[in-house]
Amino acid sequence: MKKTLPLIVTLITLSLLGLIILQASWLKNLIEVRQAHVFNKIQTVTTQVATDLSYAAFAGPVIRLPRKSNKISAEFHLRLLKPPSIGDKFTPQEIYAKLRKAFDDVDLKKMKFEFAIANSDGDYEMQSLNYAKEFYDTTSNKRIHNYLVPETGTEIDQVVQAEQMIVIVPDFTKQVWRSLQWIIIGAIIFMLIIIAAFYVTLKSLFNQKKLSEIKSDFINNMTHEFKTPLATISLAVDAIKNEKVKNDSDRFQYFSNIIKEENRRMNKHVETILQAALMEKQELKLNINRIALHPLLNNVIEAYNLQLLEKNGFIETNLNAKNDVVEADEVHLTNLLSNLIDNAIKYSKDNLVIKISTSCNNKIFSIKIEDNGIGMNKESVKRIFEKFYRAHTGNIHNVKGFGLGMSYVKTVIDAHKGRIKVESTLGKGSTFWVELPRTYTSKK
Repeated sequence: MKKTLPLIVTLITLSLLGLIILQASWLKNLIEVRQAHVFNKIQTVTTQVATDLSYAAFAGPVIRLPRKSNKISAEFHLRLLKPPSIGDKFTPQEIYAKLRKAFDDVDLKKMKFEFAIANSDGDYEMQSLNYAKEFYDTTSNKRIHNYLVPETGTEIDQVVQAEQMIVIVPDFTKQVWRSLQWIIIGAIIFMLIIIAAFYVTLKSLFNQKKLSEIKSDFINNMTHEFKTPLATISLAVDAIKNEKVKNDSDRFQYFSNIIKEENRRMNKHVETILQAALMEKQELKLNINRIALHPLLNNVIEAYNLQLLEKNGFIETNLNAKNDVVEADEVHLTNLLSNLIDNAIKYSKDNLVIKISTSCNNKIFSIKIEDNGIGMNKESVKRIFEKFYRAHTGNIHNVKGFGLGMSYVKTVIDAHKGRIKVESTLGKGSTFWVELPRTYTSKK
């Protein structure tokens, strides 16, 4: 797992980068092809409209004067021969309507445009509302010129110069992007889905790695926790078989007590593991009764007198809550408090001082447990309630346990709909606050 996981992460990352690069390249090519395609459409439809306008404007009869007449001046002759302009035949609204229809017919319904009609001298005969505004922007806009000429083969095109129809497509690239927005959005969404799938995959792999490490740590701890009492029991049994021990009732009783105590320790470990299994299945059932917490706390504290003597420590109590009665499960609450005190003792040095205080209001009963032990770093504080997590102190076996105690505490607190908070400073100690509702309300 240690060797394959980095390889899998590298391959997935390279695959993801490759997909992003290919997707970006595909979108770039799509935009370029779409721009060329749209521009060709615009050229085709504007040319067709220009042809239609030319045909409509110059389709009328032509007045012809006798060539031999010298009474009519050449200027008058040209004026009579001059055909009507586009502006004489059509209004701006009519030309816009023709262009709009032509755009719509080739599926360019959302394409915006401006237009103008210029005469042979370059003067504008007509123009759309925003034409002048868009005319000078040659960077973002596309401009198309179409000449409006009469049919070839007539005498008119020998005496007139063609008009022009100028069509401007503002923000051409942006308009093309808008026409592809759903394709682009779809591509981005699917790419995000792929990224999310890769993220979930990587997260699952890291979680599996973490679970594998936790499992190995748990098995090592469990092996050590059972190995020690088994070895002690084995030595005690061998001692009892000795004839001198058999004949000495005191020594026989001493070794018998050792066997009984170590057996009790193993039963406690088995019970801890079974409790973890129940919590995994969310089968923690509470037997709710009215309990006086101050006597319960004193009983729990008394059970740790011997361990405190070994650490040259003591527990200072300030049970100031005026009303210590709550609705709770006595067994689980006792185990909860035992775990917190046991945890304070295990993660401590000599001259241990544990301060336990209580307070209450109409709704909440609070317990504060403060110690001057070795404390925890921020990572340990963050993960302390995770199942199987144990704050390491350099040697994996110098603090005994399976890493289930604080997870059990959190489960019991949650089952009672209470809260627990922890603060700790490495090398200075830890403080736990437990808040329990005085009245238990079952889930509906």
